[in-house]
Amino acid sequence: MKYSFLTGAVMSMGLAASAFAQSAPSPNAAPPPPPKPAATMPPVPAADMQAVLTALAALQPKPIETLTPVKARLQPSAADAAKAVMRGRGISTAPDPAVTTKDIPYGQDPWQFARVYMPAQASSAPRPVIVYYHGGGWVIADVNAYDATPRLLAKQLGAIVVSVEYRHAPEAKFPAQHEDAAAAYGWVLANAATWGGDPRRVALAGESAGGNLAVATAIYARDNGMTMPLHVLSVYPIANSAKTLPSRLDSANAKPLNTPMLDWFGYYYSRSKADQQDPRINLVAANLRGLPPTTIINAQIDPLRSDGETVATALRSAGVKVEQRTFEGVTHEFFGMGKVVRGAYDANLYAIAKLKTAFKD
Repeated sequence: MKYSFLTGAVMSMGLAASAFAQSAPSPNAAPPPPPKPAATMPPVPAADMQAVLTALAALQPKPIETLTPVKARLQPSAADAAKAVMRGRGISTAPDPAVTTKDIPYGQDPWQFARVYMPAQASSAPRPVIVYYHGGGWVIADVNAYDATPRLLAKQLGAIVVSVEYRHAPEAKFPAQHEDAAAAYGWVLANAATWGGDPRRVALAGESAGGNLAVATAIYARDNGMTMPLHVLSVYPIANSAKTLPSRLDSANAKPLNTPMLDWFGYYYSRSKADQQDPRINLVAANLRGLPPTTIINAQIDPLRSDGETVATALRSAGVKVEQRTFEGVTHEFFGMGKVVRGAYDANLYAIAKLKTAFKD
């Protein structure tokens, strides 16, 4: 499986002004000049997380920030590394047959489709529905790379999980991905009942760039009179455009996501420097009032850690019920590694409990 590596990371939160010259809308556009290397060493990961990082290094990925998008999309990913660890431990990497999938278009563009995850076991009652947005910096990755989370949520919650694919940058720049996320949410509300889902019990979820989309789509729903989700699960979201957040510095050289890669994503995703301050990206500056209860999950060793922590503060200030937890010893991308990383397993249980409560209320 290719593509996944660095979920979402996008938007240089510390991008040099010279890198903001608009990149060409081509996946072969040359990368921006690399930033000056940082001397900071990231925190030491837990042993099981390190096993995944070691497996990733063995796959010999090239630094994303030195590549064109088309080449970056072919690099081995953290999900590939987790599967290598699973195979080494005799754990099957085959998709869990307890959940079936079907791809359905929600728009006219080939990228505008969703993968609908359905528990194989029949249900006499309408199922809760989760609309999920994958990561990859809005430049790389796809629903294939981010299969673990929606499959897990469907199985553990008995829910229909709709994993949304969307147009990628630089072929389609901001705000194309946010527009697609909102369109897909409306499409799910209109069609959930035909799949056996309950359109009154819907939650939003996402990882990294997708964690941003989950919150931004809740804002869109509020502002456009749509049915509001019961809960938002946002895993290591992009949320703050400040240049010197603590995690940008202490995890500047982290793996599988580092701060220079944030610059790289921003270069290809942005049309101009002003995009970085748009409240759909810079969520800490958005109007967050009236949003549903929100759970934010972060990794300690991640340049996006401070994004989650600061947007949690902003949500509380706006009167939103929010819980934020940073898991120690793990890195960006850890959430889908529950079979081999204990911190991921614990984060999965935490998230599932929050969603289960939301669907019962």
